[in-house]
Amino acid sequence: KPSTSGSTDNVRYRKTKSHKEYPSSIYDMYEDNFKDKKNRRPLLGVSIDDMAYLCGLLIVSLLVRLYDIRHPSSVVFDEVHFGGFATKYIKGRFFMDVHPPLAKLLITLAGVLGGFEGNFDFKEIGKDYLEPKVPYVSMRLMPAFLGVMVMPMAYLTIKLAGFSRASALLVATLLIFENGLVTQSRLILLDSPLVAAVSFTTLMWVKFQNEQQRPFQLWWWFWMAMTGVGIGLTVSMKWVGLFTMAFIGLSTIKGLWDILGDLKISPVEWMKHFFARFLCLLVIPFVLYLFFFVIHFAILQNSGDGDGFMSSEFRMTLGGRSSQEASPIDIAFGSSVSIKHANTLGGYLHSHKHVYPGGSKQQQITLYPHQDENNIWLIQNKTDPEVPFNVSEPSWIYNGAVIRLYHPKTHKRLHSHDVRAPVTEADYQNEVSGYGYEGFEGDANDYWKVEIANHDKSDPQSGERLRTLHTKFRLQHTITGCYLFSHNVKLPDWGYEQQEVTCVRGGNYEKTLWFIETNSHPTLPNDTEKVTYKIPGFLSKVWELNKVMWNTNKGLTDDHPYDSRPPSWFSLRRGISFWGKDHRTIYLLGNPLIWWSSSIAIICFLALEMIIILRAKRGYKDNLNINKQHFESWAALFFMGWCLHYFPFYLMARQLFLHHYFPALYFAILLVGVGFDLFTFRLSNRKKMICALIIISISITIFYMFSPLTYGSKWTKSSCRSMKWVDTWDFDCEQFHDSYEQYLNTSSAAEIDNTATLEGVQEPEAKIEGDEGQRIIQNNDSDEQDKKETYVETVEVVVTVNKTVIYTETPETTETPETTETIEETPETTKTIEETTEKTKTVELLVTVKVDQSGNEIHSNDGDSHTEEERTEEKREDKTEDKTEEKIEDKTEDKTEDKTEEKREDKTEDKTEEKIEEK
Repeated sequence: KPSTSGSTDNVRYRKTKSHKEYPSSIYDMYEDNFKDKKNRRPLLGVSIDDMAYLCGLLIVSLLVRLYDIRHPSSVVFDEVHFGGFATKYIKGRFFMDVHPPLAKLLITLAGVLGGFEGNFDFKEIGKDYLEPKVPYVSMRLMPAFLGVMVMPMAYLTIKLAGFSRASALLVATLLIFENGLVTQSRLILLDSPLVAAVSFTTLMWVKFQNEQQRPFQLWWWFWMAMTGVGIGLTVSMKWVGLFTMAFIGLSTIKGLWDILGDLKISPVEWMKHFFARFLCLLVIPFVLYLFFFVIHFAILQNSGDGDGFMSSEFRMTLGGRSSQEASPIDIAFGSSVSIKHANTLGGYLHSHKHVYPGGSKQQQITLYPHQDENNIWLIQNKTDPEVPFNVSEPSWIYNGAVIRLYHPKTHKRLHSHDVRAPVTEADYQNEVSGYGYEGFEGDANDYWKVEIANHDKSDPQSGERLRTLHTKFRLQHTITGCYLFSHNVKLPDWGYEQQEVTCVRGGNYEKTLWFIETNSHPTLPNDTEKVTYKIPGFLSKVWELNKVMWNTNKGLTDDHPYDSRPPSWFSLRRGISFWGKDHRTIYLLGNPLIWWSSSIAIICFLALEMIIILRAKRGYKDNLNINKQHFESWAALFFMGWCLHYFPFYLMARQLFLHHYFPALYFAILLVGVGFDLFTFRLSNRKKMICALIIISISITIFYMFSPLTYGSKWTKSSCRSMKWVDTWDFDCEQFHDSYEQYLNTSSAAEIDNTATLEGVQEPEAKIEGDEGQRIIQNNDSDEQDKKETYVETVEVVVTVNKTVIYTETPETTETPETTETIEETPETTKTIEETTEKTKTVELLVTVKVDQSGNEIHSNDGDSHTEEERTEEKREDKTEDKTEEKIEDKTEDKTEDKTEEKREDKTEDKTEEKIEEK
């Protein structure tokens, strides 16, 4: 019984001094008076003031995301992949990626709207966008706009969950100024669309939770269906969306469990709740997921570089695969075949003219995922390498036959011996190599016994002898008894990262299975039986492609310099270097204040929840001035979202990066908003807003301090070093200039260089040499262009010229001669350029050789028989005005040019670079 006296004996039942109920939102799921208020409920459940805040947040978010989005004007990090996929979509060429298609389709749509025609391959980081006129800005705008939409959705999520406006403003602003999210949303990457889909799904679920007192009404159905749409969009962006589906699924199970405990609800009505959720939260996402694959297959109708990952039947649905229809089904001695591994995505048995660096140092044998001439093997008899062909009685290859596999491209045979494998150095793994030479008869280590392991039940003959596609077999080495084997282990750079092939004793049975995909024989009759391909249906293609995506995703286990593991994400131990050029860099790193605050919010929730549970177990009754159940339920929901988007990564052995934490970070920041309201519940709304603005101001300040890494803007070495708050942050401060003035000098030099590049290299009409500040007058190739003038300073550079080639053709000729030029500086005699002014120095190398169409040197009409080297030596020794005039006349008469420009990027550098452009 509670004590009515002023004593402190019964502390378990003591109330606070001012006890009042916390005002809850009209959308609190525990409130009973919805029917009285539903007619005046706005659609989004926010006031006009909230809409004003939302508009302001949108404007700020647009400014932050879109600021200088043109920079950098070259390929950055994974734009290599996702920009390249847009090119393949536009060309209609099939490719294989580990992610579902929706985000890539959106990026492609943005590129098409911007005028992209698929004429750029995105092959390497740093490749320039400007010269080929790639509409990369429009492609970057799609992730940027989706990143902007995260802010209003986060604001509405917190506000509609029943928390204060200050809390909602704080959460939205923290998301705006989170450096990592900003960096990711400004590039052609998938994580910004993913986070937008996660936030949309969460908002729809909050709206559905607020309709729990009105089951089976219009808005109840609408918000639950929209939640299903959000799940479908999220899963179609990335398979991380499966974690979002699990988040909604667990919340749904809890809701159904609570309904089951309500005795007012009959079992029939409970079944209605169950099937309604099944329809909206499972069927709708599944249909959406399939719909985006319909679009995916409709666009990618032609063969591409992803073919090798798919089955032969799948590839027959693509254009350009008609050559496989002619493959004979029977395999005979003398057949040229391609052999594919049955249970990994490594591809075809392959060899090339490169040797192992260790072991036997014989020719490499690998698996290669793409079709290539080096995948072709000729099946030879054990005893007769010439294989006499008998058309009337072909020599089929039956179970137990001993064969040799000859590689026609390199004249080697498939070979194994008692030498350890190149990467998997285990006693039970032997090396497989290519051995022999043209005309060599081979040895006993080339013998392999065919063991048929499985076959197509509709083709009984494929169980007796080798048949194309229908027979799965093993190849046993007759000397050592091991089996031809491959697994998901990549060779290093010397093996071009292709998959390792070994000979294993007692290994995984499934990984020793092979089948023949293509087959040709020079003497089989035209009417011989051909392979009949079973064309798969749409669902079969989706199932096969998703299996390949899953297996490929698991196989991404290679080391990466910026790979990080989940424990490091929680404390922001390291980031990712995206791009570096021109003394600037883009480095993916979160805002430390926001990141660490969200981690503290997770820890505080766990600590408070444990304290509450322990006190409740001991019988304490904590009567606070808050709706405890309200805070606890929503905080638990967001915490569950964080857990389900974070802890599954601990189970993954594949490559992981910091950006995989972003969906979990979103839920952690939502939890910051809940915690803010909890710790400021005694304050007035005005004081809450002041506290929120203080936190926001500090966050913006830290965002600005780290913004050079976010935007790739100017920074100095000293400023960079001062921002390395954690030793494991591995952005390179040495690549920045010492002062900002150096960036101004570099920019001036770059403008001059860009002007020269855009104007082109023209054939000189006249050249007047003199002292420093000499003038060079050049004509453009086109008569419509005006003459340009460039002022340069003469700098003496001693060079050794091996060969310089200039065509004496008309300017329209674009053919490049096979003869190459090499200019090497002599280190001992190269003059160091010491810059005393801020002008850019340019070196003119006046060395020319005339050649004809065949590349033969044409001597001058004056009978000068000196070699190019002698003329160069003459020019170096003779420094009189007469010699200079002679050079000018000679160049004017020949109408040729060999221009070398020496560009200097740093005042302290002594090295000069020479670049020759040929016309």
